[in-house]
Amino acid sequence: MGEAADGMQAIEKALETKPDVVLLDVGLPALSGIDASSRLCEAVPGVRVVFLTAYQNREIVHAAFSNGAQGYVLKAHAYTELLTAVEAVLRGEKFLSSRIQR
Repeated sequence: MGEAADGMQAIEKALETKPDVVLLDVGLPALSGIDASSRLCEAVPGVRVVFLTAYQNREIVHAAFSNGAQGYVLKAHAYTELLTAVEAVLRGEKFLSSRIQR
C-alpha cells in the first residue's frame, strides 16, 4: 500500500510495489489521473485502476475507461460504493458509480 501526491509519483510507487489495485483521482498535479492510468496499465501488467473522484462529466468518465480504468467511483458515494468497486474490478468486472449510471 502506498500514497502518491501526483500522477508521476503514482506510477513510481506502482512500479515499486506492484499493487493489484490503484485508486486515482482525475485531477492529479504533474500528470493527470487519466494519463497516469494509461501509463500504469502499460508499466504494471495486470494492475486494475479505480478512479475515486468528484468529476461526473461523461467525457471524463469515457476517457478514464478508454485509458485503462476498470472502475469509477464518485467521492460523494465512496462510503457505499468504493469497497464494492474494488471487489468488482478484482473479479475482472467494470464498475461505474450509480449516480453516473443514471
